[in-house]
Amino acid sequence: MTLTDIGKRAKAAEKEVRILDSDTKVQALKAAAAALIEGEEDILTANQEDVIRATEAGMKEGLIDRLVLTPDRIEDMAEGLLSVAALDDPVGEVLSMKVRPNGLTIGQKRVPLGVAGIIYEARPNVTADAFGLCFKSGNTVILKGGSDALESNKAIVKWLRTGLKNAGIPEDCLQLITDTDRAVTREFMRMKEYVDVLIPRGGAGLIQSVVENSLIPVIETGTGNCHIFVDETADFTMALDIIYNAKTQRIGVCNACESLLVHKSVAKDFLPLLQQRLADKNVEIRADETACAIVDTFVPATEEDWGTEYLDYILSLKVVDSIEDAIDHIERYSTKHSEAIITSDYANAQKFLNEVDSAAVYVNASTRFTDGYEFGFGAEIGISTQKLHARGPMGLKELTTTKYIIYGNGQVRP
Repeated sequence: MTLTDIGKRAKAAEKEVRILDSDTKVQALKAAAAALIEGEEDILTANQEDVIRATEAGMKEGLIDRLVLTPDRIEDMAEGLLSVAALDDPVGEVLSMKVRPNGLTIGQKRVPLGVAGIIYEARPNVTADAFGLCFKSGNTVILKGGSDALESNKAIVKWLRTGLKNAGIPEDCLQLITDTDRAVTREFMRMKEYVDVLIPRGGAGLIQSVVENSLIPVIETGTGNCHIFVDETADFTMALDIIYNAKTQRIGVCNACESLLVHKSVAKDFLPLLQQRLADKNVEIRADETACAIVDTFVPATEEDWGTEYLDYILSLKVVDSIEDAIDHIERYSTKHSEAIITSDYANAQKFLNEVDSAAVYVNASTRFTDGYEFGFGAEIGISTQKLHARGPMGLKELTTTKYIIYGNGQVRP
């Protein structure tokens, strides 16, 4: 099937999907979730092919963790679809309605975006999440996954489409591009006749390529050079627990902590405790001169380290003189994803929340919570680090737009 054929089928299915009632969409998502569970063995077998190929190619541990599927992760994907099914349907919501002096009643109503194109890398769970969110919000979707997860994605889409068929829904509302040629990806980015919005999800190279080459409007999902600042009033136990979780729970995700800032007044006491805690996971700490003088096992950092999303057991560390210095450092090196402050000082907490310009800003909590499921969205299409048209975890509402609805009784413009 050519890209044009895929586009035409998605566009044709969109005309049907955008007018489905909520109950029909809920039943279809339940059928799709059941199909994933039914196809578990098939999906795991396909995923094993991808994992073996990736391991032989020398893929980093953190990226392999993104790629691997297990029975629990397939169950999580199915649960994600059910969670999305249970969410309020944003389509049809009337946001405003007022009567003008001429008698016209003018309202604004939430409607689907249309056909969404999603380009992503080796995270097969995105396949199910993206489908569920797009479908519940009345959109059809064309997926272009990375070559590393091709077999996994093919199997997941196969079973999702089986669920749609069982529910009497047009299977073409979910399409997968299986040609891994980069020329095909570039062609996909130019299909503005069939695709209404393009969402890249992956590393900096992928996102930059889509932003620079797409003729379709893009919602940019950014990489995650996420910071944690340990303020001078921080509770050490809390700080160590949060840093350990944010850095080591899953190293290959965009909301993992990559950069740590520590106030100079607590550095001498805190840094040895940090080294001991992260030694459990053999985290390499790349630190500035001040920190290296306190803990001699730290590795001297370079300028490049401050802006790097490692996706590995590596953490950059800088000692700062003040909260102002911490905020300035974040402003310079952050990817505008997620940042956190650990503090007992209310004024500093508010200053950090007000002045740090990122999609998600935390006080005394792990950056790992920047996630659609954790935010109550059921799942997410990605984490937007831009300011238009969405920012932060993108759920159902972020996959809609609005149109004006006008009621009259014969008015003509004078």
